[in-house]
Amino acid sequence: MTYRVGIINVTGFAGMEAARLLWGHPQARISSVTGRSLAGQKLGEAFPHLACYGDMPITAEIEGDVDIVFSAMPTAASAAACAPFVRAGIPVVDIAADFRLKDPAEFEKWMGQPHPAPELLAQAVYGLPELNRAAIAGARLVANPGCYPAASILALAPAVASGIVDTQIVVDAKSGISGAGRGTGGSYGYAEVNEDVSAYKVAAHNHQPEIAQELAALRETGPVKVTFVPHLVPMTRGIHATCYAALKPGVSQAEVNAIYRDFYHDAPFTRVVDTPPHTKHTLGNNMCLVNPTVDLRNGMLVAIGVLDNLVKGAAGQAIENMNLMLGLPQTAGLDLPAVYP
Repeated sequence: MTYRVGIINVTGFAGMEAARLLWGHPQARISSVTGRSLAGQKLGEAFPHLACYGDMPITAEIEGDVDIVFSAMPTAASAAACAPFVRAGIPVVDIAADFRLKDPAEFEKWMGQPHPAPELLAQAVYGLPELNRAAIAGARLVANPGCYPAASILALAPAVASGIVDTQIVVDAKSGISGAGRGTGGSYGYAEVNEDVSAYKVAAHNHQPEIAQELAALRETGPVKVTFVPHLVPMTRGIHATCYAALKPGVSQAEVNAIYRDFYHDAPFTRVVDTPPHTKHTLGNNMCLVNPTVDLRNGMLVAIGVLDNLVKGAAGQAIENMNLMLGLPQTAGLDLPAVYP
């Protein structure tokens, strides 16, 4: 069977990346794509790297029957776009942030507006298969993780779940420019970002509560305190999250290695590596590379997570979730090597 996929807002970076990856999927094909600004144009004409799709039109709404829908709309607009499909029983993967936070009050606090569909929050499953594979397989609404949270949570999850670290965590993370989105205004021109590194939304980024929420769910013994500092660096793609937490006394590097490798022993897209990974090591593929290091002198864990923000941090993760929701092999269409150099 070949499943029909609809992409809402194919014209954003995540939407067009989903289209690129789905071209090679063995059991799914795109049947309809939408775009607010480019409706009426052909997908291959609007984006020449997607010329493989020929005359497929970009429409204002999803047209025809679909078996699953991806929404790559901006936050808040995405929930409104997803809701009719969810209510109609069509599986949905929301690549935006609308269904990640479980508490509608937290959504309003961090996003600055009421949640557009709070009645759907209870059925949304957080779409990180390394933590929630079985729940994703039975879900009809999946909240795709943010790119920063995916790298940060995967770097920290084994340590938090095993209880070898304290609950005060610092995440120092860097992102390529594409993480800001294709339609984002502001200071993202070449002359403004080249030869420059800057922190932004320090301790106030909406990914902070997402990281804290999912790490706390691994402990079941109270909240996790996360200080999150994101940085913009002059590259197109990539997330590099360096995470710090105090280790419980007596924990060795060998113990940490064993905990991490056991935690991810059956995770096809998270690999524990022995040396600090580079963002280029995951460019264009759905892999997250994790490197945990024990600072014995200071009793700290330094855990690094690296991934491509448009693949494992967005569209690739969405396809991985789709595979699980439709009962397909988890790796279908995603078993790709990185692009290097």
